[in-house]
Amino acid sequence: MDITILKSTINKGQSSIAITGSKSESNRLLLLKALYPDITIENLSNSDDSVLMQKALESKDEIIDIHHAGTAMRFLTAYFSIQEHREVILTGSSRMKERPIQILVDALRQLGAEINYLENDGFPPLKIRGHKLSKSKVTLKANVSSQYISALLLIASKLDNGLELTLDGKITSVPYIKMTLSLLDENGIKTEFKSNKIIVNPKTLNAESNTLVVESDWSSASYFYSVVALSEVGTKITLLSYKKDSLQGDSVLAKIYQEFGVETRFEKNTITLHKSIIVNRQSSIHLDLSNAPDIAQTIAVTAFGLGLECYLTGLHTLKIKETDRLVALKTELEKFGAEVTITDATLSLRSSNGIKSNVSVATYNDHRMAMAFTPLGLKTILHIENADVVSKSYPQFWEDFKSIGFNLK
Repeated sequence: MDITILKSTINKGQSSIAITGSKSESNRLLLLKALYPDITIENLSNSDDSVLMQKALESKDEIIDIHHAGTAMRFLTAYFSIQEHREVILTGSSRMKERPIQILVDALRQLGAEINYLENDGFPPLKIRGHKLSKSKVTLKANVSSQYISALLLIASKLDNGLELTLDGKITSVPYIKMTLSLLDENGIKTEFKSNKIIVNPKTLNAESNTLVVESDWSSASYFYSVVALSEVGTKITLLSYKKDSLQGDSVLAKIYQEFGVETRFEKNTITLHKSIIVNRQSSIHLDLSNAPDIAQTIAVTAFGLGLECYLTGLHTLKIKETDRLVALKTELEKFGAEVTITDATLSLRSSNGIKSNVSVATYNDHRMAMAFTPLGLKTILHIENADVVSKSYPQFWEDFKSIGFNLK
């Protein structure tokens, strides 16, 4: 399905949107619930990734196919490694078979896991024979994807001696690691994170009955921040089920988007986004997104839509996502007339005076490409190819954008 976005304006009345629960929190809690069934989860994400994660954890099949769900691939690799007397083949889409997993497999093997590659070394599909892991110490490079680290931390309390994880070098994506540790702590699993060492204590008994409410997804909120930033002064949108002391690293949006003229007001369990000022077109946005790489696409498109120069760093993990997001972002922005330079970890956008119309945006099977470019519909006519890819993280995306005034066909 392709969608054409005719040049749109936001509804004058203040809009309220209820976004599904955080995919990041949901997938962590789903794995913990599989290990400790007394946990109850509320406001669970209805994203494709979380649905696939839940089905995989409940499945008794020998072959588990998680399609494009990268988080599920990492978390389930660790999970099935400790399922005694269970043998599974863990596979995914053709793109998933190109996404590296050797760092995690090597770490699990250090702990005693039995995992074999079925096609190309270092990549899925994997054959995993689950059994009790005897060792409790492992070292990883500190700048690897936080999903590798979280995968190990989530199973750590089921190891006889827990886990002592040493991170070698400068740690990136710290908020995602802290999210995992906080969720462990909330379920009675004792953890410690000092300097470059993380300790998770063993917990052999089921956690006490515990109900956890998943906060709405901050990554999904980013698209509404972009909408407000690209709108007239005075525009307001309220998003439901958010909190100021969020576990999600992408909650840094509230601070970042002040540079785009958007103020965030926290009230009870809502946030209201308000376009308060017109941003000076001479402004230059410099951001290190190593702790929140998933919002890089949204920020780059926002800056382009406002005619601003921006320089983004800390993007080294974007090359191994659903697509090489840096190359994809450069390619699609340049269709609109942008001037973009990338390296393996940075993106530089020159300020521009115009935005080309009737551009067709390729999405590369990447949900964030489709959603990040949609707010440009406030500035020009554009077409989003394979628009239903948004269901990976935000199934109600198009309905919600239509409700705030976007003219979709």
